[in-house]
Amino acid sequence: MSNVADITTTDFDEEVLQSTLPVLIDFWAPWCGPCRAMSPVIDKVAEEMSDKLKVVKMNTQDHPEKAADLGIMSIPCFIIFKGGEEIERLVGGRSYEDFKSFVEPHI
Repeated sequence: MSNVADITTTDFDEEVLQSTLPVLIDFWAPWCGPCRAMSPVIDKVAEEMSDKLKVVKMNTQDHPEKAADLGIMSIPCFIIFKGGEEIERLVGGRSYEDFKSFVEPHI
């Protein structure tokens, strides 16, 4: 079971744009094999970096309008927001080490 909160279009502004911590969003869908494969990596990053990074997930199947607004064309897609602005994006599955290297410069 994941310890990463699911967010919705409704609470996106509050959870992401107004966060005092940098936010990593995992855009995924239940039918996406690579998304499911990345779940343990996301959980590990969330656990290890919980004091300096907020990690949330958004189901693109349930919230396609937010994915469209952000120009997400493929999933899994990971976006880091800091100070209410998108600062980096990564698409596709990665090893834990590669994913951690993507996140660390922004925390």
